[in-house]
Amino acid sequence: MNQSAGTPSGSAAPSSGRAPGRPAVPRERGRHLALLALQVILGLFFVIASAVPKLIAHSSATDGFEEIGFGMWFMYLIGLLELAGGIALVTPWLSGLSAISLIALMIGAFITQMTVFDGEYAATPLLLTVPLALIAWGRRDTLAALPTLLRRNGRAREAS
Repeated sequence: MNQSAGTPSGSAAPSSGRAPGRPAVPRERGRHLALLALQVILGLFFVIASAVPKLIAHSSATDGFEEIGFGMWFMYLIGLLELAGGIALVTPWLSGLSAISLIALMIGAFITQMTVFDGEYAATPLLLTVPLALIAWGRRDTLAALPTLLRRNGRAREAS
């Protein structure tokens, strides 16, 4: 504590200008900012590097989806899911749900890599699952608050 000699407990003001008892950088704030940075990086990855090539039917995406054999509609569906997931990843009240949804998508991508492509790039979806799991765990409070938020919005619509 930053207390001067002879002053009552808690009455001395810290020399840094902070409120008494408040750390310079609280652990929670640092964790929040680290998670937010991870969310932004992964969100940009899913939107720019993953969804856009599928949505514009770039040859790097179409070749693989032709080999899967589901048709091009499947490529567009996956691109839309990745786009929505990447955007929702940086949306405060959807970040936890988005991380879990993207993990499910990555599990599907891993299975596809193992079964259709003989595991050629199977490590990529697994590697993306790790930071997504960190986000899902770190933003689990958004998952718990989501039903309450949805009920509140539903009541607000009924009232208007």
